[in-house]
Amino acid sequence: MESEFIYHITTLKAWEEAQAKKSYVPATFEKDGFIHCSIERQIEGVLERFYQGQRGLVKLKIEKIKVQRPVLFELAEDLNELFPHIYGPLNIDSC
Repeated sequence: MESEFIYHITTLKAWEEAQAKKSYVPATFEKDGFIHCSIERQIEGVLERFYQGQRGLVKLKIEKIKVQRPVLFELAEDLNELFPHIYGPLNIDSC
């Protein structure tokens, strides 16, 4: 059964800025065209691969049904695993 939640790792500073704007767009959005997310069991691997040693991180718990942009599960070919991607800014009331 697919979970109703997906997750995204960001910095506390970026999340506080998003709350003031009522919308979240990570720094990588312009380059990638989507917001990288994970399902719960993928979080540990994401932290190890991309955030090792970083401080001041927050894990956003996102309720998929409340996301106002398309959420697509797409293959990360290097891992042969599907990851959720949000195609547009994240409305903060989904967290």
